[in-house]
Amino acid sequence: MKSHRIHFSLLWATFVALVLSAPAQQTAPPFDLIITNGHIIDGTGSPWYSGDLGIRGGKVAAIGNLSAAPRKRTIDAAGKVVAPGFIDMLGQSELTILVDPRLPSKIYQGITTEITGEGGSIAPLNDAIIAADRTGYEHYKITPDWRTFRQYFERLEKQGMGINLASYVGATQVRRMVLGDNDVQPTAEQLDQMKALVRDAMKDGAVGVSTSLEYAPAPYAKTDELIALAAESGKFGGIYATHMRNESDSVLEAIDEAVRIGREAHVPVEIWHIKVAGKNNWGRMPDVVAKINKARANGADVTADTYAYTAWFNDLSAFIPQWAHDGGTTKLVERLKDPAMRRRIRNDMLTPSKDWDNEWQEIPDPSAIMIGVVQNPKMLPLEGKRLSEIAQLWNKDPMDTLFDFLIEDPSAGVAVFGMSQPDVTLALQQPWVSIDNDSSGTSPEGILGQEHPHPRAYGTFPRIFRKYVREDKALTLEDAIRKMTALPAQRLRLTDRGALKQGMCADLVVFDPATIRDVATFDNPNQLSEGMEYVLVNGVPVIDQGKMTGALPGKVLRGAGYVP
Repeated sequence: MKSHRIHFSLLWATFVALVLSAPAQQTAPPFDLIITNGHIIDGTGSPWYSGDLGIRGGKVAAIGNLSAAPRKRTIDAAGKVVAPGFIDMLGQSELTILVDPRLPSKIYQGITTEITGEGGSIAPLNDAIIAADRTGYEHYKITPDWRTFRQYFERLEKQGMGINLASYVGATQVRRMVLGDNDVQPTAEQLDQMKALVRDAMKDGAVGVSTSLEYAPAPYAKTDELIALAAESGKFGGIYATHMRNESDSVLEAIDEAVRIGREAHVPVEIWHIKVAGKNNWGRMPDVVAKINKARANGADVTADTYAYTAWFNDLSAFIPQWAHDGGTTKLVERLKDPAMRRRIRNDMLTPSKDWDNEWQEIPDPSAIMIGVVQNPKMLPLEGKRLSEIAQLWNKDPMDTLFDFLIEDPSAGVAVFGMSQPDVTLALQQPWVSIDNDSSGTSPEGILGQEHPHPRAYGTFPRIFRKYVREDKALTLEDAIRKMTALPAQRLRLTDRGALKQGMCADLVVFDPATIRDVATFDNPNQLSEGMEYVLVNGVPVIDQGKMTGALPGKVLRGAGYVP
């Protein structure tokens, strides 16, 4: 026994000596940033909790009591909300991010990620499309030097960007690549070409296929064409997002089509900016909600989003019947100048129809149309004016005023007051409805500051907190944040964003829920929202103590089918 004890004593002495002589254990590197004293609302809908949040290398590295942890910087949130950065489900910034990559209108709302590409996407491109869309590129002084998503994303990454951006490939875009702007149906061979373009876009990083079925040439596509394209994206993990064929008299039938596309293409469906448009349809949102709830109960993976204003914003040319757009903008203007064609267009607009989304039948009167963004410089003085005012100025009847305005500026955008507040609120309250801006990122300065956008461009997300949480009490704070974070991240399969958890990307916001507010109005839209103290994108502040830093830490977010 004695020899065993001696042997053990020697072993113990050796072990102690080794421990004492070993170099001090490596301590973890300091955090880049620790946010203390905040109310953490993690995005899942759970109530707030207290804790410190440590960020390192663009990720949330720790949550808990970090009072003793070394760090390069501390932000004292002092009882304010700390939440995930907001995800804009339809953003439209693919061109304006090339004009002002900081995107002030977005970051002052707390938006850290945008999904874009509504039917017509930034790519693929060919010379014919570039020629047809020339006024848009010239308006923003952009040279379209890309042809594919891969090339466009490379340009973005080289330039830098203030927020993260992902894009759908538009069904309209691939149709234009193969068929142009004409009201024709693809042959089997042409449909194969369109499917190949979708495949290429998915490999380049697109997140799915989208449609915008109100705007020509998109309405010329039959349902089977859309199923084929959506199914192609589904093979690469994509989803189907849609501005439906009709948002007014035939809205329930349009939902049926969207659900059918999802079912037969085996892809989830996102209905963009869900609404019931037009005075004759006010009060029909309960029918829309019931229709979607029934589809979900039957196994259809369908969700929606909203910007929660009672006015939408689209092309003034959307008032013109779809047949008159056949062949593109030049042909449309020719028809508006032709007296016989003009009479036919007028007659169609004056005739209620379930066959197309007749916006003229949806407005109470011409004062419900406000001129927004123009591309013809001589029309700039008319931005912000109502169609009724311009008709008086020009001493013309309102419909002739609309036609003549389009002849001068066929690409003009307008705000249209055509929804009821109870319908908008009910849509927002649904658990499967997230938030979209449906406006491109903009700025009060430079070329962008000359435009007259819908106030949602600057105000959507803070307005949800001001109006629907604080004033109307239609949502809780936690649920409003869920609709801006975890819910859209889940839909887009952004597995590393949308919630505050260890290991997630450090996109986050710090704000006071009692004071955050929108400032933009329809008459004076170019005003940044107020109340965002800090906005971090991938761990880097783009808003710091309420001021824009100019940092460009955003990333291109590529879909599941991306092939490096």
